[in-house]
Amino acid sequence: MDEVFKALADPTRRSLLDELFKQDGQTLSALEERLPMSRFGVMKHLKVLEEAGLITTRKRGREKLHFLNPVPIRLVHDRWVSKYAEPWASALSQLKDEIEEDE
Repeated sequence: MDEVFKALADPTRRSLLDELFKQDGQTLSALEERLPMSRFGVMKHLKVLEEAGLITTRKRGREKLHFLNPVPIRLVHDRWVSKYAEPWASALSQLKDEIEEDE
């Protein structure tokens, strides 16, 4: 899970994930066009994302396609976010019920 947090800590890598969310299965060239950095720089960021399991790749002829893997992000959500959000959601639901009872 440390690799996921490390990968998500960088705004460029989050931007790459956003681009793959918009359109999955992009080549390095397509992703490179969207960022103000060298091809080598984009490759380094993609490697970190792949090592963290946040993206997967597949060869298609001479091209290498990059795909978003949302599972590690969901695991972070389930482990950290949801347990802290639950008390807030429960309190808001209870407040709504109390307000509706008073009407």
